[in-house]
Amino acid sequence: MKIGEKIRRLRMKHNLTQEELADRCELTKGFISQVERELTSPSIATLVDILESLGTNLRDFFNDDIEEKIVFSKKDVFVKTNSEMGSEVHWIIPNAQKNVMEPILVVVEAGGQTPLDDPHDGEEFGYVLRGSIILHLGAEQFKVRAGESFYFRPSAAHYIANTGASTAKVLWVSSPPSF
Repeated sequence: MKIGEKIRRLRMKHNLTQEELADRCELTKGFISQVERELTSPSIATLVDILESLGTNLRDFFNDDIEEKIVFSKKDVFVKTNSEMGSEVHWIIPNAQKNVMEPILVVVEAGGQTPLDDPHDGEEFGYVLRGSIILHLGAEQFKVRAGESFYFRPSAAHYIANTGASTAKVLWVSSPPSF
């Protein structure tokens, strides 16, 4: 953990300048600047003063070690290809199984389909980005085209199939995670 960087983020979150924080802690602006740039480390007593001025304490400051990631890139994506069925699942948010919802990108080749998903608690939402798919929900079938969406409670076995001539892409969100 970079203490100075975290202090800087807290200071900015509270809309304080380095000088304002220094005044509150009876320190110099130069010292705050050095701490934030990791050029020096404050003593425990000084760190306690800084944190109190920022509305927190040692325990909360150090317990918050793991920052929540907000933005994810292509390098974060995990892809599982099912060549037999002609489909891919792209987990676009890593470790989404621990979250309340799980967004994925499903790519279904022409003539392909996703594996059958058994009934479960929760909700399913999908938005067709490209192509068209047939949503199979129990004995019912629904055609969903690009720009259209679907939403259902998965009380029956379900899957999607691509009966079109081109690849289909679907942004699919399951809550709770089920993929």
